[in-house]
Amino acid sequence: MFRLLLCLLVCFQGLTLTAQDNWFQFLGPNGDGRTSSEKLPLNWSETQNVKWKTEIHDRGWSSPVLWGKQIWMGTATADGHKLYAVCVDAETGNIIHDLHLFDVAEPQEIHKLNTHASSTPIIEEGRVYMHFGSYGTACLDSASGQVLWERRDLPCNHWRGAGSSPIFYRDTLIMHYDGHDYQYVVALDKRTGETVWKTDRAPYIDYGTDDGDQMKAYATPLVVTIDGRDQLISPTSKACVAYDPATGKELWKVTYSEFSATIKPLYGHGMLFINTGFGKAKLYGVREGGTGDVTDSHVAWIQSKSIPSKPSMILDGEHLFMVHDQGVASCVEARTGEIVWQDRLTGNYSSSLLGAPGRIYAFSQEGKATVFAAAPEFKILADNALDSGFMASPAVYGDDLILRTETHLYRIGE
Repeated sequence: MFRLLLCLLVCFQGLTLTAQDNWFQFLGPNGDGRTSSEKLPLNWSETQNVKWKTEIHDRGWSSPVLWGKQIWMGTATADGHKLYAVCVDAETGNIIHDLHLFDVAEPQEIHKLNTHASSTPIIEEGRVYMHFGSYGTACLDSASGQVLWERRDLPCNHWRGAGSSPIFYRDTLIMHYDGHDYQYVVALDKRTGETVWKTDRAPYIDYGTDDGDQMKAYATPLVVTIDGRDQLISPTSKACVAYDPATGKELWKVTYSEFSATIKPLYGHGMLFINTGFGKAKLYGVREGGTGDVTDSHVAWIQSKSIPSKPSMILDGEHLFMVHDQGVASCVEARTGEIVWQDRLTGNYSSSLLGAPGRIYAFSQEGKATVFAAAPEFKILADNALDSGFMASPAVYGDDLILRTETHLYRIGE
């Protein structure tokens, strides 16, 4: 009997670890861009360590997500009239599903660096949730591709295009709609698509203008537990607001002058690390706790030197690692905000960083991928390149990289 129980325990632990390994949302299992894999490839090219390469039609910066052996992402025609969900077999690179989900009669204008399919889907056992901002959200059966429910009635003029991605909280799907005309956060029932709560940002944020750039945002929220209470950390233009993720009630906020927040916040050492967006981005270290406006009481430090506006950063131990949009790499002390080192990489950057034990992976818009040490001294470990550039963020499948360039999806592994 003891042997049987021990065997069942080992099997259960194995199943739990397997579930945790699914790169099911934007920036991975914990939403922080990190993997525990110690065997990710260090070197690759178009002719080295490519297990497969699959062309993805049309145009989309939607990052790949994985569950089991399925990889899902969104794409769209360049003019935005047709939106698709694409599923690729992680083992073979073959396309399993190529689903035309939505037609859009009058697509909104987008920034030249954006697409009509830039939001990353989110996936769980049996279901994948495809999100295209105000164009629509669809829940699909991941085996058959059947649409189980959809919502196309959540309005927002995204102004430069949508970019934020959905997250799970218990049985809800939480999404940002931060545009020129509307700015709100909404939670949908994952099973039915019905609205559970919807909170307008207007009562909490004074934009001080009707300029669309100053009012819109692209950021994806984060749920953390502080003093036994779950909090939805939700960056937008001019402020980061914390809500109760079960009800949408405002808990606290930090205000700032920058706009169009893009980078997902991080949490560690009893602090939240919040990027303020465009208009010369700043990085705030905010102590946990507090209610109401905590800008004056809980902001522990502010760093403004070479802070990125688009690529999300990595918290590794005592240090934050980041790469500015124009290629300045930085290591910052997480507790103090002091710069440990700064050095320059080649190229321009939009894709989020990937953190692995001892390593940081950075992917440029020109197709170069630099691996540098996650250490208090700057050291490049490898430089790699593919034929097309990176706008989507990376994913991990076991000990392999899943990389989406502007034209193809790759599985990179030694």
